[in-house]
Amino acid sequence: MTARVLVVDDLAANVKLLEARLSAEYFDVITAMSGEEALAICQRAECDLVLLDVMMPDMDGFEVCRRLKNNPATHHIPVVMVTALDQPADRVRGLEAGADDFLTKPIPDLALIARVRSLTRLKMVTDELRMRALTSRDIGIESPEREAVADSGRGGRILVVDDRAASYERIAAMLAAEHSVEVETNPNDALFRAADGNYDLIIVSLALENFDALRLCSQIRSLDRTRSIPILAITEPDNNARMVRGLEIGVNDYLMRPIDKNELLARARSQVRKRRYTERLRDNVQLSIEMAITDALTGLFNRRYMESHLDTLIEQATARGKPLAALVLDIDYFKSINDDYGHDAGDDVLRDFALRIKRSIRGIDLACRYGGEEFVVIMPETDTAVAAMVAERLRRRIAAEPFAINAGARSVAVTISVGIAALRGRGDNAASLLKRADLALYRAKRDGRNRVVPDAA
Repeated sequence: MTARVLVVDDLAANVKLLEARLSAEYFDVITAMSGEEALAICQRAECDLVLLDVMMPDMDGFEVCRRLKNNPATHHIPVVMVTALDQPADRVRGLEAGADDFLTKPIPDLALIARVRSLTRLKMVTDELRMRALTSRDIGIESPEREAVADSGRGGRILVVDDRAASYERIAAMLAAEHSVEVETNPNDALFRAADGNYDLIIVSLALENFDALRLCSQIRSLDRTRSIPILAITEPDNNARMVRGLEIGVNDYLMRPIDKNELLARARSQVRKRRYTERLRDNVQLSIEMAITDALTGLFNRRYMESHLDTLIEQATARGKPLAALVLDIDYFKSINDDYGHDAGDDVLRDFALRIKRSIRGIDLACRYGGEEFVVIMPETDTAVAAMVAERLRRRIAAEPFAINAGARSVAVTISVGIAALRGRGDNAASLLKRADLALYRAKRDGRNRVVPDAA
């Protein structure tokens, strides 16, 4: 795994030691001798992870971490604090400053490398989502960075998987002050419960009786519905090998017994914040995809999507020897609706018209707003006769029920004209199909509107 690690320490000997250990595992290492230098490097996005010493002059590691995590441009960079401080209060202080982990010197090589690999792997997943979400800013979708910085990490839904009553009762009681907590005592049911529960965090005891807890963690990671849920493992202090193995298979964080309440709460808040941030990124990406292929006013597909998808539908129909029909629909005298009642009323008509189209077609049919008051419906496995029946049924429904406008204060009668064309077999294409349907629409308008006219083959 190629990743760039920033080592921050004011003592050159410590820097050289960590640099040598990381370089031996093929990480790219850059160094900083002060907090200000580290902040500048992170601001320039030159690293994937920060190994940060706590005891430094001028600006200690707690303050450096706090500034990184409060800056929307750098809050997503994982920070591991490395220090000789070994009290629970010190770990909690670091975690509350936003650190992703707090490692106490001397650090075993295996634990250090496993933690760095785990965090850089998660960072790469986040980076991919962040890059995909960048374009959403250009189309007016607000970036989730500021929300992430302000998120307290409280109010999460947490599932605790533990089969020892004394253990899970204590864990649940600690977490209940800040989160909604559920307990699963049967490891065999835990995966199904995790998949159905929409949890923000799963806490798994690695000391389950008669069940391999790491196998459960691996199953959670492999299932689509639970793959992105953070896992916090509870482990014994002498069980480093299993802890390292857990990090390798996708455990996000771990906590050693005896459990300190404040540290548990701090680690839970951190994981809940990360879960919410990645979900916001995914939502942004999904929304930007939807906005790229759908019409904002009507919710139907837009012209660009229809034209690109129509080629595929025609290829499939041709290869299988199946029919395919296209309807081009136009709202009659739409300009007069805008002129007489205002553009808001016109928008009301377009939205309602789109809903009526959706109710009148099948799931496999493709409906789009082609432009202005013109719409297109592509109907796979449909010949001209069936398409004409569907179009006529829709035309009657439109004419029979007035459209509510101006928030329901008034209504307006609307009619439509429809042109129909069918695929003519091999050699036919999207452009000619739509042109024939458009010419049929023109004849419908020329002959008096409020009618359905098939293409004259």
